[in-house]
Amino acid sequence: MHFDHAQLSALAAILRSGSFDSAAAALGVTQSAISQRIKALEERVGTPLVRRGQPCTGTETGRRLVAHLDQVGLLEQALARDLGSEAPRPARLRIAVTADSLATWFLSAAATQPDLLFDLVVDDQDFSADWLRRGEVGAAVTAHETPVAGCDSTPLGALRYLATASPAYVARWFGNGVTATAIARAPMLHFDAKDRLQHHWMMTHLGQAPTPPSHRLPSSQGFVRACLLGLGWGMNPEPLVRDHIAAGRLVPLLPDAARDVALFWQTSRLLAPALAPLTRAVRAATKSALIGP
Repeated sequence: MHFDHAQLSALAAILRSGSFDSAAAALGVTQSAISQRIKALEERVGTPLVRRGQPCTGTETGRRLVAHLDQVGLLEQALARDLGSEAPRPARLRIAVTADSLATWFLSAAATQPDLLFDLVVDDQDFSADWLRRGEVGAAVTAHETPVAGCDSTPLGALRYLATASPAYVARWFGNGVTATAIARAPMLHFDAKDRLQHHWMMTHLGQAPTPPSHRLPSSQGFVRACLLGLGWGMNPEPLVRDHIAAGRLVPLLPDAARDVALFWQTSRLLAPALAPLTRAVRAATKSALIGP
């Protein structure tokens, strides 16, 4: 099936800006022209592509088509570079990445790629590969070693997590030791509904995983700040708390009780040559932040 580039561009502009009016302004056309392009594309595909609202969002098919447009742009950019173009047009790349990777090492890799515009989707490492399965991203940082169909998987190493809290918090809640009984009452930090790190840690080191009262706090840096302020205990990436532990501002709940989460860089096999510079940058960035594979 051949797709009209102008129609796909209109769809992408809507999903990125959130409205038909903003899409029209971004593309320098009328709102009516945007509506006509989307109507024609939906008729051609045979299914709705945009959920009208404030903001407008894409259906699964709509998001997949935008990902296709971005992937074509990435391939065209790589071809232009190979043919000797001095200034290839920046290509947009959508990637599923974990919040903790974003907070510790991924941006260092992204900063080395001036010819890419990043559209980052933040998701848990146990679920980020699903974005690849749906064809909505070109690459993903995931905990799954087995490659998604049509993708390559590269081991990156393991991100080390430490159960940490402020000294005052530990004195208040764990004066008689970190036990299953004590931790069941102590306020805990919880990233989101997918976050199971704290429960895995409790099961491994305490033999059971109670459900403590918890704060929902979807921010890696916020986790660290909340621990420093005594709001609760949480599993923090070691690179983010290393200096705080050395200075005594945070303490591990238990000695020698780290949890290492292996990470993998999965990329679309079709895009592998175009993504090769970014893949090299990702591997370089993880050498100092992750424990070697």
